[in-house]
Amino acid sequence: MACCSDQGCSVEKLKRLQSGIEGLDALLKGGLVAGSSYIIQGRPGSGKTILANQLGFHHARNGGRVLVATLLAESHDRLFQFLSTLSFFDPARVGAEIQFVSAFDTLENEGLDEVVKLLRREISRQKATVLVVDGLLNARSKADSPIDTKKFISELQGHAAFAGCTVLFLTSSRLDDGSPEHTMVDGVIEIGEELFGTRSVRRIQMRKTRGSGALTGLHECEITDDGLVVYPRLESLYSHPSQPDSADLTRIPSGIGALDGLIDGGLHSSSMTLVMGPSGVGKTTLGLKFLAESTVDAPGLHFGFYESPQRLRLKGQSLGIDIKGMEESGALSIAWQPTTEGLLDGLGAHLLSIVEQKGIKRLFIDSLSGMARVSTTPARITDFYSALMSELRARGVTVFGSWEMRDLFGSEVSTPTPDLSSIVDNLMLMRFFETQSELRRLLSILKVRDSFYDPSLLEVVIHEHGVELKKASRHATAVPNDSALPGSIS
Repeated sequence: MACCSDQGCSVEKLKRLQSGIEGLDALLKGGLVAGSSYIIQGRPGSGKTILANQLGFHHARNGGRVLVATLLAESHDRLFQFLSTLSFFDPARVGAEIQFVSAFDTLENEGLDEVVKLLRREISRQKATVLVVDGLLNARSKADSPIDTKKFISELQGHAAFAGCTVLFLTSSRLDDGSPEHTMVDGVIEIGEELFGTRSVRRIQMRKTRGSGALTGLHECEITDDGLVVYPRLESLYSHPSQPDSADLTRIPSGIGALDGLIDGGLHSSSMTLVMGPSGVGKTTLGLKFLAESTVDAPGLHFGFYESPQRLRLKGQSLGIDIKGMEESGALSIAWQPTTEGLLDGLGAHLLSIVEQKGIKRLFIDSLSGMARVSTTPARITDFYSALMSELRARGVTVFGSWEMRDLFGSEVSTPTPDLSSIVDNLMLMRFFETQSELRRLLSILKVRDSFYDPSLLEVVIHEHGVELKKASRHATAVPNDSALPGSIS
């Protein structure tokens, strides 16, 4: 409600009811509107009951009182059996702050009017501040007409609003936007599940949010041992970075002295560097050298997909990097996630959570192509990475990333995603070439934003002391050629 005076206008903010469900309150831009009514719809097994009960137990833990009314034939004992496998379920609160009542017999034998009277009495008796009505489809089937369905919802809303109670109606029917139920409630939350090949991915969507903003579109979610977890689309959640972009143009070492000399003294702080190349060409090695410069005051993170922490420690040892010692001191963290399962926005949320918790300033993503493999919508990869890199830049994180290319040899360069140059600040390409019966590595600097750089073709030599760069001859190419005879950089 707006109120104007000589001192100006002020707008009263709507009171919010936090769900306690990770990510859901972000979708709702602060939580459910307290005292409003919502439909939660989805097919059986989609997670509706878990969402409602997870919210209910969270509300009870924070001093609220919850009434769960079921219009289903299923017994409460069976419901408790399933909920007991989830960490949020607390049997001590059942019968105390959370009351469960079955209205199935009342609905079957006496009709909707008597269900309303029953719930009105229970709301008053329990002093409930959240009401969950599970089985709206059954109530709809008992209504003689759409008007009766509207009347049922309207009367429940009226009693609940008078008592300051927020209402959640659960239904397994996919109601249309123009259905009687949709027109009566303040919000509609839909949970669904889709198959992508052999993978099953859960999604959640805010179909309607009256009087409140929300992040629109489809968002990924999953059911874990802790209950429902929602991952808002990163490009929607961070359409604008959470804080102003860093204006710090301080140079920081890349971990390879010869490379710093070629790019005007090092990498810009809060920049994004991407190295592309085939498997085995040395991308991870360059990334580990970058992380070797991490300190306790400016810690680093290896966010990887293909090499386990133990394999990384062994690789670091062969390069003279004491990864285990850096981990023990707090200068370096390793987060490894296999690419067999996972959700793209879940990975982004996990990465940003570690960055925030540990104050990460150097980040190596090994590799961005591994991260992209879990995406179910390849067309949004560019937007996803754009939002992620902008948010990391705003948090003062300098990023070094790798991208796997298919071709071992060849001078043709195919960019991994459209508009790549607009996302990264520095772009480098690594390739193999063959000379005098030996397989060698080449590095090309393709782009360094806001800086001079040496575009010379470089040979990369990896040995037990680290990484050495040598200028290749002007005849060196990435195809078999015995005329590439490099000379050392002075």
